[in-house]
Amino acid sequence: MNIKPYILAISLAASAFQSSAMAQSPADLNDLEIAHVAYVADNIDIRYAHLALAISTNEEVRDFAENMINDHTAVNEQALALLKKLGAQPQDNFLSQSLQVNAEKLIDEMSQLRGAAFDKRYAENELAYHKAVNELVATAFIPNIENAEVKALFETGLGIFKAHEGHAEMMVEELK
Repeated sequence: MNIKPYILAISLAASAFQSSAMAQSPADLNDLEIAHVAYVADNIDIRYAHLALAISTNEEVRDFAENMINDHTAVNEQALALLKKLGAQPQDNFLSQSLQVNAEKLIDEMSQLRGAAFDKRYAENELAYHKAVNELVATAFIPNIENAEVKALFETGLGIFKAHEGHAEMMVEELK
């Protein structure tokens, strides 16, 4: 098993936490900052999926990527509708920015791969990414969200994204 994706996901989370040592921790983010992190994380996974559709010819990888686009787009649309209803705007923050920087590096790396090497790297990244984000949502975000409607949306989203994690895990196993 290639542990590089797991190390990358952990270092992504750790670098976000460490870079925030002076600013704040993910648990200290307000609801609007948390909403921004979730929106950014969803958009990053949508970008990964578009990359997979552009590069991969593996039907399972392509199906997974299409599911990522559909599910993450739907969650983002629900989140934006809720924010509109609440008359609020998501707030950029250190964690959103860190996710973006790390995603750019990973997209550059994966863009250079083709065939089975790309498929394996994409699947491993999806597993690591969902594990890291799901852990963050479950332990730092949901317990600290104040608005009940926002919390309910995150709880629903977490269920969807845990299913993605399980699907990614199966995909990693099949692509070994």
